[in-house]
Amino acid sequence: MSDPRTSPSIFTRGAVDLSALRGSGATPAARPAPAATPSRGAATGAGSGAATPAAAGPQGGGVAVIDVSEATFQSEVLERSMTTPVVIDFWAEWCEPCKQLSPVLERLAAEGGGAWVLAKIDVDANPRLAQMFRVQGIPMVYAVVGGQPLDAFSGVVPEAQLRQWIGAVLKAGGVAVEAPEDPRLDEADDALMTGDLDAAEQAYRKILAESPADAAAEAGLAQVGLARRVDGVAPGEALAAAQDRPDDVPAQLLAADVEVLSGQAEQAYARLVGLVRRTAGEDRERVRQHLVSLFTVAGPDDPAVAAARRALASALF
Repeated sequence: MSDPRTSPSIFTRGAVDLSALRGSGATPAARPAPAATPSRGAATGAGSGAATPAAAGPQGGGVAVIDVSEATFQSEVLERSMTTPVVIDFWAEWCEPCKQLSPVLERLAAEGGGAWVLAKIDVDANPRLAQMFRVQGIPMVYAVVGGQPLDAFSGVVPEAQLRQWIGAVLKAGGVAVEAPEDPRLDEADDALMTGDLDAAEQAYRKILAESPADAAAEAGLAQVGLARRVDGVAPGEALAAAQDRPDDVPAQLLAADVEVLSGQAEQAYARLVGLVRRTAGEDRERVRQHLVSLFTVAGPDDPAVAAARRALASALF
């Protein structure tokens, strides 16, 4: 399998023939009941090939993250998806982007409290599954609902965009979500997820013209800006350049973008708060505005944003 390229919005749709995986003779594993209460905190999965729980609810009632092999795929993914949406994370130990995306997926699954399950599949240990899903590069993430793949994306995406995607999966799976549907936002989000940044920007700006305080549209517009800034950027090179040139403002801003895109938003915030402390005048204001734009990507309710805003205020005053 080739080394993957990462992109903020490589979303794909298409049929995947899983008939060869049905009735493969594997012994179905026991299916734990959904959690009665949401669980919090990060989860870890070892990719052992067995369908072992990697995260559970606070009383151990509902599994949020499981390791899946070909032998357990039918029971843990296909059968489970008939009642609960399953998100598959194709990963490998050698894959550095996977180490950025997987922890975010695991944390969101734990927060979901049993509304959906994250199934982790090691492509090295399960090459046939990777082949059946036409996995060309990793990380690759599939949503399975009702025994069939629903949607997929490849690469590392921002947490805010992941939350939107999972929300759409849950709605498709008949799971109630708190936020009411807004056709305008659905249109804008679809454009963003399919990589049509011009259409997404136009749609978000239209929403903001009609509803200037719409936080979701503000976050979406900020995501469009982030996607444009990192387009064609090699993450490793950007981070290395920032390490070599700690006072190079453009290099530090790009590194922060890469970190947010890789699920390391807190590290990005700390990077730019430190840069605010070391700069003055126009450079300082440029860094401050860039940091605020990254806050907008995450949204106002993110606790990491609240902590970073306090740090920024301390750095400024």
